[in-house]
Amino acid sequence: EIETEYPELIVSESPTQRVGGQILPGFEKVQHDVPMLSLGNAFNQEDLLEFDQRIKRLTDQPIQYVCELKIDGLAISLRYQDGVFQRGATRGDGVEGEDITENLRTVKSIPLRIKEPYTFEVRGECYIPKSAFARLNEDREEKGEQIFANPRNAAAGSLRQLDTKITASRNLSVFL
Repeated sequence: EIETEYPELIVSESPTQRVGGQILPGFEKVQHDVPMLSLGNAFNQEDLLEFDQRIKRLTDQPIQYVCELKIDGLAISLRYQDGVFQRGATRGDGVEGEDITENLRTVKSIPLRIKEPYTFEVRGECYIPKSAFARLNEDREEKGEQIFANPRNAAAGSLRQLDTKITASRNLSVFL
């Protein structure tokens, strides 16, 4: 009510700017400044050793590795301008993605503003936690709607909704 009466008080990190509520006409295409490449998979020790040998042939520098579990969601890119979340996009084909900024604004784990006025881009994965996925499918089943096959499809479908309220209701999270 305050923001309606005094629109000059609206700030980008206000809860009203996060909850969703608009129907988008569609998603515009955006060009990535730096291509978003996909990750390669290793399924066994042999795959890891082959990868290590390929890398060692390319450089004479010491090599160190970091391994992490795969979070299966939708690859995203977030751009901040002077510390304010400016744009979020899908990976798309790696060179061109879709602008899903308004849907990403509804994801509570994405800061809409950071403390320092830095300009940067960060990449990661938007996903639906298993508990939220189970609740979503239970709700859909109760309503007679088709359930999602897996959390990755649920996350990707949620981010591509034209109704931002639907995205906001899906309890998505991010790993950046």
